[in-house]
Amino acid sequence: MTTVVVRVLLAILILFILPLVTHALWWATRGDLAPDWSRADWSSAKILPAAREHRPALIRIYAARTGRWKGIVAHHSWIVVKEEGASRYSRFDKVGWGSPIRTDAWAADARWFGNDPQLVLAIDGPEAERLIPDIRKAVAAYPYSRFGDYRVWPGPNSNTFVAHIVGKVPGLHTALPPTALGKDFHPLGDLVGITPSRTGFQIQLGGYLGLTVGWVEGVELNFLGLVTGIDLRHPAFKLPGWGRIGLPLPAGP
Repeated sequence: MTTVVVRVLLAILILFILPLVTHALWWATRGDLAPDWSRADWSSAKILPAAREHRPALIRIYAARTGRWKGIVAHHSWIVVKEEGASRYSRFDKVGWGSPIRTDAWAADARWFGNDPQLVLAIDGPEAERLIPDIRKAVAAYPYSRFGDYRVWPGPNSNTFVAHIVGKVPGLHTALPPTALGKDFHPLGDLVGITPSRTGFQIQLGGYLGLTVGWVEGVELNFLGLVTGIDLRHPAFKLPGWGRIGLPLPAGP
Protein backbone atom coordinates (compact mmCIF):
# COMPACT_ATOMS: atom_id res chain seq x y z
CA MET A 1 0.00 0.00 0.00
CA THR A 2 2.82 2.38 0.85
CA THR A 3 4.40 1.77 -2.56
CA VAL A 4 1.12 2.55 -4.31
CA VAL A 5 0.71 5.80 -2.37
CA VAL A 6 4.29 6.84 -3.16
CA ARG A 7 3.74 6.15 -6.86
CA VAL A 8 0.52 8.12 -6.90
CA LEU A 9 2.16 11.08 -5.16
CA LEU A 10 5.12 10.90 -7.54
CA ALA A 11 2.76 10.90 -10.54
CA ILE A 12 0.93 13.97 -9.16
CA LEU A 13 4.26 15.71 -8.62
CA ILE A 14 5.52 15.01 -12.16
CA LEU A 15 2.26 15.49 -14.08
CA PHE A 16 0.75 18.43 -12.20
CA ILE A 17 2.96 20.15 -9.65
CA LEU A 18 6.26 20.47 -11.54
CA PRO A 19 4.74 21.96 -14.72
CA LEU A 20 2.75 24.42 -12.61
CA VAL A 21 5.78 25.46 -10.54
CA THR A 22 7.98 25.98 -13.60
CA HIS A 23 5.29 28.06 -15.27
CA ALA A 24 4.86 30.13 -12.11
CA LEU A 25 8.59 30.84 -12.07
CA TRP A 26 8.49 31.91 -15.72
CA TRP A 27 5.38 34.04 -15.10
CA ALA A 28 7.14 35.86 -12.27
CA THR A 29 9.87 37.01 -14.68
CA ARG A 30 7.43 38.76 -17.01
CA GLY A 31 7.80 42.50 -16.99
CA ASP A 32 4.66 43.29 -18.96
CA LEU A 33 1.99 42.28 -16.44
CA ALA A 34 -0.55 44.89 -15.39
CA PRO A 35 -0.32 45.55 -11.64
CA ASP A 36 -4.09 45.79 -11.18
CA TRP A 37 -7.45 45.81 -12.96
CA SER A 38 -7.62 49.56 -13.43
CA ARG A 39 -4.25 49.83 -15.16
CA ALA A 40 -4.67 46.82 -17.46
CA ASP A 41 -5.26 47.15 -21.19
CA TRP A 42 -8.84 46.12 -22.09
CA SER A 43 -8.81 47.54 -25.62
CA SER A 44 -9.45 45.72 -28.89
CA ALA A 45 -6.55 43.58 -30.10
CA LYS A 46 -7.68 44.38 -33.69
CA ILE A 47 -8.11 40.72 -34.57
CA LEU A 48 -11.61 41.10 -36.01
CA PRO A 49 -12.55 43.45 -38.84
CA ALA A 50 -15.21 46.05 -38.23
CA ALA A 51 -18.55 44.24 -38.18
CA ARG A 52 -19.87 46.28 -41.11
CA GLU A 53 -16.89 45.15 -43.19
CA HIS A 54 -17.57 41.45 -42.65
CA ARG A 55 -20.98 40.62 -44.11
CA PRO A 56 -21.09 36.81 -43.53
CA ALA A 57 -22.36 35.41 -40.25
CA LEU A 58 -19.58 34.74 -37.77
CA ILE A 59 -18.89 32.73 -34.60
CA ARG A 60 -15.70 33.06 -32.58
CA ILE A 61 -14.58 31.56 -29.29
CA TYR A 62 -11.59 33.27 -27.70
CA ALA A 63 -9.51 32.63 -24.61
CA ALA A 64 -6.95 34.92 -22.96
CA ARG A 65 -4.77 34.63 -19.88
CA THR A 66 -6.30 36.09 -16.75
CA GLY A 67 -4.53 38.74 -14.69
CA ARG A 68 -1.92 38.78 -11.94
CA TRP A 69 -1.36 35.45 -10.13
CA LYS A 70 -4.40 33.79 -11.74
CA GLY A 71 -2.68 34.06 -15.10
CA ILE A 72 -0.25 31.38 -13.92
CA VAL A 73 -2.96 28.74 -14.10
CA ALA A 74 -5.93 30.03 -16.06
CA HIS A 75 -7.44 31.50 -19.21
CA HIS A 76 -10.73 33.38 -19.43
CA SER A 77 -12.90 32.40 -22.42
CA TRP A 78 -15.85 34.02 -24.20
CA ILE A 79 -18.11 33.71 -27.26
CA VAL A 80 -18.67 36.19 -30.09
CA VAL A 81 -21.44 35.97 -32.72
CA LYS A 82 -22.66 38.11 -35.60
CA GLU A 83 -25.58 37.38 -37.89
CA GLU A 84 -25.20 37.88 -41.64
CA GLY A 85 -25.23 41.56 -42.52
CA ALA A 86 -25.32 42.68 -38.87
CA SER A 87 -23.55 45.94 -38.09
CA ARG A 88 -22.22 44.85 -34.69
CA TYR A 89 -20.85 41.83 -32.87
CA SER A 90 -22.44 40.25 -29.80
CA ARG A 91 -20.02 39.10 -27.10
CA PHE A 92 -21.01 36.86 -24.19
CA ASP A 93 -18.91 36.46 -21.00
CA LYS A 94 -19.44 35.21 -17.51
CA VAL A 95 -17.72 37.22 -14.79
CA GLY A 96 -17.34 37.17 -11.02
CA TRP A 97 -18.96 40.46 -10.08
CA GLY A 98 -22.52 41.77 -10.34
CA SER A 99 -24.86 39.99 -12.72
CA PRO A 100 -22.55 37.25 -14.02
CA ILE A 101 -23.63 36.92 -17.67
CA ARG A 102 -22.46 39.99 -19.59
CA THR A 103 -23.31 41.00 -23.15
CA ASP A 104 -20.96 43.38 -24.97
CA ALA A 105 -19.18 44.51 -21.83
CA TRP A 106 -15.93 44.64 -23.83
CA ALA A 107 -14.96 44.80 -27.48
CA ALA A 108 -15.49 41.47 -29.23
CA ASP A 109 -11.73 40.90 -29.56
CA ALA A 110 -10.57 42.85 -26.52
CA ARG A 111 -7.49 41.97 -24.53
CA TRP A 112 -8.20 40.43 -21.15
CA PHE A 113 -6.22 42.05 -18.36
CA GLY A 114 -3.71 43.14 -21.03
CA ASN A 115 -3.33 39.65 -22.54
CA ASP A 116 -4.10 39.09 -26.22
CA PRO A 117 -6.97 36.74 -27.13
CA GLN A 118 -6.17 33.28 -28.43
CA LEU A 119 -8.52 31.98 -31.14
CA VAL A 120 -10.20 28.73 -30.11
CA LEU A 121 -12.92 28.38 -32.76
CA ALA A 122 -13.91 30.21 -35.95
CA ILE A 123 -17.01 29.48 -38.02
CA ASP A 124 -18.22 31.73 -40.83
CA GLY A 125 -20.99 31.83 -43.40
CA PRO A 126 -24.14 29.67 -43.59
CA GLU A 127 -22.97 27.24 -40.91
CA ALA A 128 -22.48 30.11 -38.47
CA GLU A 129 -25.89 31.55 -39.37
CA ARG A 130 -27.46 28.16 -38.65
CA LEU A 131 -25.82 27.80 -35.22
CA ILE A 132 -26.19 31.34 -33.86
CA PRO A 133 -29.88 31.01 -32.79
CA ASP A 134 -28.97 27.91 -30.77
CA ILE A 135 -26.05 29.76 -29.16
CA ARG A 136 -28.30 32.63 -28.13
CA LYS A 137 -30.85 30.18 -26.68
CA ALA A 138 -28.12 28.34 -24.75
CA VAL A 139 -26.80 31.63 -23.32
CA ALA A 140 -30.31 32.66 -22.25
CA ALA A 141 -30.94 29.28 -20.60
CA TYR A 142 -27.58 28.96 -18.83
CA PRO A 143 -28.35 27.59 -15.35
CA TYR A 144 -25.71 29.57 -13.41
CA SER A 145 -26.75 33.08 -14.42
CA ARG A 146 -27.94 34.59 -11.12
CA PHE A 147 -26.12 36.87 -8.71
CA GLY A 148 -23.66 34.76 -6.76
CA ASP A 149 -23.54 31.99 -9.38
CA TYR A 150 -19.80 32.33 -9.85
CA ARG A 151 -16.86 30.59 -8.24
CA VAL A 152 -13.31 31.04 -9.43
CA TRP A 153 -12.52 27.46 -8.45
CA PRO A 154 -13.55 24.82 -9.35
CA GLY A 155 -16.49 26.56 -11.04
CA PRO A 156 -18.97 27.50 -12.30
CA ASN A 157 -16.94 30.32 -13.85
CA SER A 158 -16.35 31.86 -17.28
CA ASN A 159 -14.93 28.66 -18.72
CA THR A 160 -17.76 26.55 -17.30
CA PHE A 161 -20.11 28.90 -19.16
CA VAL A 162 -18.37 28.51 -22.52
CA ALA A 163 -17.96 24.74 -22.13
CA HIS A 164 -21.69 24.53 -21.36
CA ILE A 165 -22.59 26.46 -24.52
CA VAL A 166 -20.30 24.27 -26.64
CA GLY A 167 -21.95 21.18 -25.19
CA LYS A 168 -25.46 22.47 -25.82
CA VAL A 169 -24.93 23.48 -29.46
CA PRO A 170 -24.15 20.59 -31.81
CA GLY A 171 -21.72 21.88 -34.40
CA LEU A 172 -19.36 23.67 -32.03
CA HIS A 173 -16.87 20.81 -32.14
CA THR A 174 -14.01 22.32 -30.21
CA ALA A 175 -12.07 21.96 -26.98
CA LEU A 176 -11.17 24.81 -24.66
CA PRO A 177 -7.50 25.16 -23.68
CA PRO A 178 -6.39 22.87 -20.86
CA THR A 179 -5.75 26.04 -18.85
CA ALA A 180 -9.44 27.03 -19.08
CA LEU A 181 -9.80 26.34 -15.37
CA GLY A 182 -13.41 25.41 -14.61
CA LYS A 183 -14.26 23.92 -17.99
CA ASP A 184 -14.70 20.50 -16.36
CA PHE A 185 -16.99 21.65 -13.56
CA HIS A 186 -20.15 19.59 -13.11
CA PRO A 187 -22.51 19.26 -10.16
CA LEU A 188 -21.32 16.49 -7.83
CA GLY A 189 -24.28 14.28 -8.80
CA ASP A 190 -23.43 14.54 -12.50
CA LEU A 191 -20.55 12.07 -12.59
CA VAL A 192 -20.58 10.62 -16.11
CA GLY A 193 -21.50 12.26 -19.40
CA ILE A 194 -20.41 13.08 -22.91
CA THR A 195 -17.72 15.64 -23.65
CA PRO A 196 -18.74 19.15 -24.80
CA SER A 197 -17.63 18.24 -28.34
CA ARG A 198 -19.87 15.14 -28.24
CA THR A 199 -16.95 12.97 -29.36
CA GLY A 200 -16.21 11.09 -26.13
CA PHE A 201 -17.01 10.74 -22.45
CA GLN A 202 -16.20 12.45 -19.16
CA ILE A 203 -16.02 11.21 -15.59
CA GLN A 204 -15.92 14.27 -13.34
CA LEU A 205 -16.18 14.67 -9.56
CA GLY A 206 -17.41 18.23 -9.21
CA GLY A 207 -14.48 19.61 -11.20
CA TYR A 208 -12.01 18.45 -8.54
CA LEU A 209 -11.04 15.13 -10.13
CA GLY A 210 -11.84 13.67 -13.49
CA LEU A 211 -11.03 11.92 -16.73
CA THR A 212 -11.95 13.09 -20.23
CA VAL A 213 -11.51 10.95 -23.34
CA GLY A 214 -12.66 12.33 -26.68
CA TRP A 215 -11.59 12.64 -30.27
CA VAL A 216 -11.61 16.45 -30.04
CA GLU A 217 -10.54 16.81 -26.39
CA GLY A 218 -7.95 14.02 -26.45
CA VAL A 219 -7.12 12.36 -23.13
CA GLU A 220 -7.18 14.68 -20.10
CA LEU A 221 -6.71 14.07 -16.39
CA ASN A 222 -8.15 16.65 -14.02
CA PHE A 223 -6.63 17.04 -10.55
CA LEU A 224 -8.05 19.88 -8.48
CA GLY A 225 -8.92 21.71 -11.70
CA LEU A 226 -5.45 21.35 -13.19
CA VAL A 227 -5.37 19.45 -16.47
CA THR A 228 -2.66 17.28 -17.95
CA GLY A 229 -3.04 15.10 -21.01
CA ILE A 230 -2.34 14.49 -24.67
CA ASP A 231 -3.99 15.43 -27.95
CA LEU A 232 -3.83 12.53 -30.41
CA ARG A 233 -5.71 14.19 -33.28
CA HIS A 234 -3.27 17.12 -33.47
CA PRO A 235 -0.31 15.74 -31.48
CA ALA A 236 0.48 17.80 -28.41
CA PHE A 237 1.00 17.61 -24.68
CA LYS A 238 -1.32 19.44 -22.29
CA LEU A 239 0.34 20.70 -19.13
CA PRO A 240 -0.85 22.69 -16.10
CA GLY A 241 0.19 26.33 -16.38
CA TRP A 242 1.83 25.96 -19.78
CA GLY A 243 -1.26 24.77 -21.60
CA ARG A 244 -1.03 23.06 -24.95
CA ILE A 245 2.47 22.35 -26.33
CA GLY A 246 2.64 20.77 -29.78
CA LEU A 247 1.15 21.16 -33.24
CA PRO A 248 -1.13 24.19 -33.63
CA LEU A 249 -4.85 23.59 -33.62
CA PRO A 250 -6.94 24.51 -36.67
CA ALA A 251 -9.47 27.20 -35.84
CA GLY A 252 -12.37 25.42 -37.53
CA PRO A 253 -14.62 22.78 -35.94
